[in-house]
Amino acid sequence: MTKDLGPTGTARVESYLAALPDDQRAALERLRATVRGAAPGATEGIAYQMPAFYSGGKFLVSYAAFKSHCSFFPASGTVMDKLGAELRGYFSGKGTLQFKPAEPLPDELVRRIVEIRLEETS
Repeated sequence: MTKDLGPTGTARVESYLAALPDDQRAALERLRATVRGAAPGATEGIAYQMPAFYSGGKFLVSYAAFKSHCSFFPASGTVMDKLGAELRGYFSGKGTLQFKPAEPLPDELVRRIVEIRLEETS
């Protein structure tokens, strides 16, 4: 995993987002802001060529844009176990949530996912 923290990591995230179509950029910027609000001490970087957040140097979550959807990667069986019913419409594989840019993940759901991940990584 490539970990790029600090200003350089943030600059790479900004570059990633700037290269996206407007709808994907808006959806992922909203997601990014929600994660930041839920984990204000987290740092940003790039993991597997995707924007990611780290807490205490440990992977927290990542996100990415693809041709016809966006994905959020809590990468956690615990998140899936605790929020399974609420994630059902977004679940796309082990630790992956998919959504359309026009229908972003609900902010409250993202906050709850991040809270669970913060507990896991502490």
